[in-house]
Amino acid sequence: MADRLSIVRLQPSTVLAWAPAVGGGMGELRQAYPRAEIVAVEPDASVRNAPGAARAWWPWRRAAAVPLAPAAVAAGAAQLVWSNMGLHGAADPQALMRQWQQALAVDGFLMFSTLGPGTLQPLRDIYRSQGWPQPHAPFVDMHDLGDMLVEAGFADPVMDQETITLTWPTPEAALNELRGLGGNVAQQRHAGLRTPRWQQQLTDALRALPAAGGGRVALPFELVYGHAFRPVPRPRLGPETAVSLDDMRAMVRRPVRPD
Repeated sequence: MADRLSIVRLQPSTVLAWAPAVGGGMGELRQAYPRAEIVAVEPDASVRNAPGAARAWWPWRRAAAVPLAPAAVAAGAAQLVWSNMGLHGAADPQALMRQWQQALAVDGFLMFSTLGPGTLQPLRDIYRSQGWPQPHAPFVDMHDLGDMLVEAGFADPVMDQETITLTWPTPEAALNELRGLGGNVAQQRHAGLRTPRWQQQLTDALRALPAAGGGRVALPFELVYGHAFRPVPRPRLGPETAVSLDDMRAMVRRPVRPD
């Protein structure tokens, strides 16, 4: 995702790295914007308050800085919101997009990546064939993500994707790594403990999938990349129209462009 920063000419003075404990990227942002203030926004309170959290995100700074909670981010605080591999962990993706939009100044931009519906399709096929609930929450198609960005108040969304295939030596190794990802927000996930028989059925089904070289278990991951801007506020006119003070300031300060 860092390679895509070069297409944007805007040099942000403040960057919000959203959930960097999950997606990282602090080093890449510092390299791309050495003069910017880069602030970590960590939604998970247990991660945010962990001992040494500040040092983990600001190893190059002498003074420790505490990651912010999303509620502590001021409106219009940044010119760039960066979120790597965090959106698919949100129970309400559009609500998170609205948080991002609120955190951006006018003409600020959003860069994010997430998992698309091509991710783990063979695993979902196994669960479906066995009559089990889905193994994870649904992943949103990139075209639907673009529509959601517009509904959340963004403009000019650009979406693209790529698919990579990861392999493991055994089904057990694959399942251990997938469990380590955590964050399953599927509401229909199995509520109780599974049995050894169920575990054997799953590993046997994974072993029966088309294998990569050397008999390794192979599963695809669709990576979706998104980019959008926060436009000048345009309130809908009616008999009575309410405009926030921040939006009014943004409209007044922006120069009028001739048609």
